[in-house]
Amino acid sequence: MSEPLIALDGVRLTLGEGDVRTEILRGVSLILLRGEKVAVLGPSGSGKSSLMAVVAGLERADAGRVQLDGQDIGSFDEDRLARLRGRSVGIILQAFHLLPTMTALENVAVPLELAGASDPRGRAAFELEAVGLSHRLSHYPAQLSGGEQQRVAIARATAPRPRLLLADEPTGNLDSATGAAIIDLLFERAGKAGAGLLVITHDAAVAARADRIVRMADGQLAG
Repeated sequence: MSEPLIALDGVRLTLGEGDVRTEILRGVSLILLRGEKVAVLGPSGSGKSSLMAVVAGLERADAGRVQLDGQDIGSFDEDRLARLRGRSVGIILQAFHLLPTMTALENVAVPLELAGASDPRGRAAFELEAVGLSHRLSHYPAQLSGGEQQRVAIARATAPRPRLLLADEPTGNLDSATGAAIIDLLFERAGKAGAGLLVITHDAAVAARADRIVRMADGQLAG
């Protein structure tokens, strides 16, 4: 059996200081295989987004082991974590997080340029065409609908050809019809890239698209 893409073992995370210190993750263990699509389903405040942040190395676990793409990231410094994310992880968030002063093409191309990728603008144009936005390359985020902005975000996440896509409530700011189209696109692009996908959601219909659902409550997972 090949090495898992994500392997969490007994992960704990506590945030805050003093009297407001709160245990967010309480002994979480999770495996995601290469190419597997897994949904983490649970209510707001259950620890889902914190789980994704730990997987991406954006939050450091207080205890337990976090392996990403075959590497134990617990001892990585911030520079090494950033390089690993740039190479292996694409992240899609609820709020899109596009740069407002850049066009759709630039929002996808600039991260590729910073990573030293070859032909960043060509790759960006290809990815935007793949998400149905070849006619919107020169448009700025304010000129795009919410669904179009999330398509740009998906193109930006998939352009570096990562092994893992992380999506945190990717339909949270969209109406139901647009959200359904975005989920179709997200799973299609992940499948074509052969990338693993971890989707954080409170929506059972979104979770049902995954190969496997794990449920989260009070900082703990149940299969």
